[in-house]
Amino acid sequence: MAYTISDDCTMCGACAAECPESCISEGDTKYMIDTAKCTECGSCAQVCPVDACLAPK
Repeated sequence: MAYTISDDCTMCGACAAECPESCISEGDTKYMIDTAKCTECGSCAQVCPVDACLAPK
C-alpha cells in the first residue's frame, strides 16, 4: 500500500518537492501520489503542513 493525499491538501507543493521517487504530481484539486512508484518512505507526511499525506493502512 502507498501513502495517499486527503482532501485536506492545500496544494502547497511541499510533498512533491520532498518526494525522493518523484511520484507526487499536481492534480485538479489536490496533489496525487502514483501508488506504483511510492516506496512508503514518509517524506511527504513529514513536510505536509496540514497533515494531508496519510500513511498506508
